[in-house]
Amino acid sequence: MKFCDMPYERIDIAKVTAGIDAAAQKLRDAKGIPEASAAISEYQNILSHTNSMATIAMIRHTIDTADEFYDGENDFYDENSPIIEESDQEFTKVMLESPLRPQLEEKYGKLLFINAELSNKCFKPEIIPDLQEENRLASEYQKLIASAQIEFQGEKLSLAQLAPYKENADREIRHAAFLAESGFYMSHAEELDRIFDSLVRCRTKIAKELGFESFTQLAYCRQTRNCYNASDVSLFRSRIERDVVPVVSRLKAMQSKRIDIEDMKIYDEPFGYRQGNPAPMGSSDDILNAGKTMYEQMSEQTAEFINFMYDNELLDVLSKKGKAAGGYCTEILDYKSPFIFSNFNGTSGDVDVLTHEAGHAFAYYSVRDKMELAEQLSPTMESCEVHSMSMEFFAWPWHKLFYGDDSDRSRFMHLESALVFLPYGSMVDEFQHIVYDEPNLTPQERHSRWLELEKKYRPHMDFGDVPFYSQGRGWQRQLHIYLYPFYYIDYCLAQTAALEFWALSQQDYNDAWERYMKFVSLGGLESFTGLCKAAGIDNPFGGDALKGIAQAANDWLDRHSDINS
Repeated sequence: MKFCDMPYERIDIAKVTAGIDAAAQKLRDAKGIPEASAAISEYQNILSHTNSMATIAMIRHTIDTADEFYDGENDFYDENSPIIEESDQEFTKVMLESPLRPQLEEKYGKLLFINAELSNKCFKPEIIPDLQEENRLASEYQKLIASAQIEFQGEKLSLAQLAPYKENADREIRHAAFLAESGFYMSHAEELDRIFDSLVRCRTKIAKELGFESFTQLAYCRQTRNCYNASDVSLFRSRIERDVVPVVSRLKAMQSKRIDIEDMKIYDEPFGYRQGNPAPMGSSDDILNAGKTMYEQMSEQTAEFINFMYDNELLDVLSKKGKAAGGYCTEILDYKSPFIFSNFNGTSGDVDVLTHEAGHAFAYYSVRDKMELAEQLSPTMESCEVHSMSMEFFAWPWHKLFYGDDSDRSRFMHLESALVFLPYGSMVDEFQHIVYDEPNLTPQERHSRWLELEKKYRPHMDFGDVPFYSQGRGWQRQLHIYLYPFYYIDYCLAQTAALEFWALSQQDYNDAWERYMKFVSLGGLESFTGLCKAAGIDNPFGGDALKGIAQAANDWLDRHSDINS
């Protein structure tokens, strides 16, 4: 079914909670696996429809945040999703405490119950008002960013529409674009500080009420970190600093020489080549057509997938006034349909959408008919990001469709951006550990801590006269910090795994693809480290993973030095 034809109706909260409660009672009364399985199936059906309606409303709201109807529906779910969660968690508790648990674990797998235990630690009815407040604050931030209408060169532009000017070949235009972006954020500095300060206090309160020492511990449970902890992440970040920061420093020195600017500033960072960055050819339709051709040629599975997506219009990718910032992929469970949302702006980021977000969509599509429970469709988030980031690299042989004769430079810049990201993502993660472990920091103290981390992870960075960045506020443009706390290290772990797939694909593309398909095919049946093991790639927490990809990247850069000009 096409997305535009999918019917929407506001869910009846009382009916949903009563239905989940009834399913919980049936599970409680179950004498054997058939009755227990029937209760779980009943619960799954209720959850599928509830999530589908909420997801359709969310998509239509983000497509046009000024739409009054779906803005109201978004507020409705912000207010009522915690009420549903109360019944949801009660069902989970009954399942965890069931005398039939050993048999259920045998049927559905132990990981389902490990994840459920983590989820059960994240809720009790007393925190419903606080969860509602957290949702409200997150939506306030999203609406604020979506409201941007920045005066630039005689036009009013959203932040996404301003992005191409930030990598323009003319340094003065880049500088002006960064100053214009800075002007928007600085004009809302007090609001941004207030919203985040309120979020930190709200989340800390929730954590304390649940018995955690800090929100950091709660966040790890929310993220379903079932095979690693904060100590593992800290060690991983230290290896990023040791193994990857030097590679990035080398890349930045190469870039400085390549663009002939010795005193590089932040507004030179996005500019990769004197003749301009590689950009996709043609219109948005041309890019979408190239993406269709790529997936049709890549494999039988991807061909079936992309035709399903295009035939059912399960993408909204054009940037426009009032559209929410960023990009995402989500799933509409009732229709077994992924959906891709983004903001095309004429840069290489448009191609990234058709590889990154489509990687998420393809992974869901690949297992949508194979798993018995919704919880088995997707693994934890870092594993989901492996799906997408790896797909970006598997698209390399088809870059010519998007970039023509510029495909060599596009691949160079893609690898470069993947490596440059790792220190930045680690910085975002360490910043969140700081602010939630020290929740009473003032806004100014948070900005100061961010600047300290900049020196640690991005020692090459010079902010020049751009106040938003020079004052340590640059983190406020990272919507994950506001909306999805502690998510960002998932990207770093995933990028490490994706770079391993990339290195393997340079030796034997088909073997690397088969390993990737093994990773994807297991859905949520294995933990992150379990999926890596199944695919035969190094565990990113191991001592050699980052060192290995750093060496592979350096070797590739050496072999392709001719592109660096």
